[in-house]
Amino acid sequence: MSTTQSERLRELLEPLVTSQGLDLEEIAVDSVGRKRVLRVVVDSDTGADLDQIAEVSRALSAKLDESDAMGAGEYTLEVGTPGAERLLKEHRHYVRSVDRLVKFQLTEGGGELVARILKVDDEGLDLEVPGVKGRKATARRLAFSDVDKARVQVEFSRKDSKNENEQEEEA
Repeated sequence: MSTTQSERLRELLEPLVTSQGLDLEEIAVDSVGRKRVLRVVVDSDTGADLDQIAEVSRALSAKLDESDAMGAGEYTLEVGTPGAERLLKEHRHYVRSVDRLVKFQLTEGGGELVARILKVDDEGLDLEVPGVKGRKATARRLAFSDVDKARVQVEFSRKDSKNENEQEEEA
């Protein structure tokens, strides 16, 4: 059974990332010209701030330096968090995306659906499908087995009701 470099790196680095209170979401080794770049994506239920990213980056760098996992060649280590339009793959990704707008690619010719995740359980999702042209939003249940792909959508114009309520109380 052959093991890829990414799998070996995951085995080496995941316990270290977990010990920092984070989840190892992704590892990728890319060649950029003559240089190699090791990209490590980490996250947690509460997100990861710059201090946590810096701390885990130092720990990963030290671990990689003491091992031969990246070989003898030069490489750059980049540690970050998932982007704003992250792809949802694991159950925990859906849980972290509650109250976010998500674009779903449905299985077997089911098309696309854009909806807000309201609740996540072991079987699927409770969604709010925005109304179109003045219509009210509708509720929908979506089983995980009906989802081919799901990606968080960036919302520029959504008003945050929590912030509005806090501002009204402060006034």
